[in-house]
Amino acid sequence: MHNRRSPFSRRNFVSGLGATALAAPAALASQQAMAAQDHTTASDDDEMTVDEMDEMHRQGTQAFPAETAGKGNQPLEYTMDGDVKVFELECSVFDWEYRPGEFAEAWGYNGAVPGPEIRVTEGDKVRFLVTNNLPESTSVHWHGLVLPVRMDGVPFITQAPIKPGETFVYEWTIREGNTGSHMYHSHHNSAFQVTHGLLGAFIVEPKDKSTEPEYDKEYTLILNDGPIGQFTINGKSFPAGEPLTAKQGEKLRIRFMNEGLMIHPMHLHGMPMLVTHNDGYALPQPYMCDTLNIAPGERYDVIVHATEPGTWAFHCHILSHAESKHGMFGMVTALVVD
Repeated sequence: MHNRRSPFSRRNFVSGLGATALAAPAALASQQAMAAQDHTTASDDDEMTVDEMDEMHRQGTQAFPAETAGKGNQPLEYTMDGDVKVFELECSVFDWEYRPGEFAEAWGYNGAVPGPEIRVTEGDKVRFLVTNNLPESTSVHWHGLVLPVRMDGVPFITQAPIKPGETFVYEWTIREGNTGSHMYHSHHNSAFQVTHGLLGAFIVEPKDKSTEPEYDKEYTLILNDGPIGQFTINGKSFPAGEPLTAKQGEKLRIRFMNEGLMIHPMHLHGMPMLVTHNDGYALPQPYMCDTLNIAPGERYDVIVHATEPGTWAFHCHILSHAESKHGMFGMVTALVVD
């Protein structure tokens, strides 16, 4: 499957930066391949002139948002069995295009990285049918969810591992008060399986939304570091992926989820973020920042009031996760305020 085209076009992005031309796909692929091999230093036989370096940076920036096959983080549909919401997850191995023309072997849910977004409401009865079509055993841990211990998804502690070809059933009732931004991922050979793509967002909506922050649009940004693009947001490495968009005056709710092995301080240019929730729980005192440090396993919700028109860089501020002498890559996107 291919990404649906964003209403925000590459031409508009380039125009917003004051640039005049688009990158050639071959040049872009070459640039990104070089960036993947050398994010931080130059070898003696790889010296570039000032103009050559600038041209590489220009081409990469102008390619954003670059179209790639596959789009993760899409809503997971369910069926009803009486009063139980029934979801199906298939674990499998597939090729994933994380940057234009660049593919990696992914281990994921339902053929996408991240896996589909699970969204339920507190009090819901849920059932997950997890079928393992991987070459090794796996399990699913529901990170941040309060549930019976036998549903926690840790092999040899709460269950037997799900062997290849088997299906395991997880079932529980979403607890009252266990709302907010959570995750699901493998808990078997997890440093390999999760970084290869066995991860996804699990969002629990409150029954009473009167205490929720006000916002016009919502985005989930799942951060990962590993074999699939090395550093990715929602399974894509810059210039792939999509920008966040808003009309001037709108408020965005952004859910950050770190499924990687490293910390990622996410920095938005031009406007502050109001941090409202940590690990699904409302903060007693929300606070403002422009750089939010997100550790592995953590989730943060922020509100951005899009007051400043323009195209604003949005990236991990560990700079080797975002830019090299060959240009931007990895954990970079943009907020475009119209």
